[in-house]
Amino acid sequence: QIQLVESGGGLVQAGGSLRLSCAFSGRAFSRYSMGWFRQAPGNDREFVASLHFSGPDSSKYADSVKGRFTISRDISKNTLYLQMNNQEPEDTGVYYCSVVNLVAGTAIPSKQDWGQGPQVTDSS
Repeated sequence: QIQLVESGGGLVQAGGSLRLSCAFSGRAFSRYSMGWFRQAPGNDREFVASLHFSGPDSSKYADSVKGRFTISRDISKNTLYLQMNNQEPEDTGVYYCSVVNLVAGTAIPSKQDWGQGPQVTDSS
């Protein structure tokens, strides 16, 4: 059974940077496509970024974060990352990682129990 543990949230000023981590265990990490999602207060959960298991050239981003966020992975550490630069107040929310199925360019999360991911809060 796959287990995911997100970490790295916190307070960040507008224009600042933060890196989230997602520790993956239970299966061969390199065989799974992964994604990051977030949920702002009062909003539905939304897609942030995805990474096909084939590697970094397959990454995709929501328009709102394109050019500012980078999804990456370290297979040797079984860890997925989300580097968030040039933070904006609209980036505030709870962030989650999930295994995803990439269907026609859409990242469909397989996560069922979303739990409580790391909170990212604008401190400006």
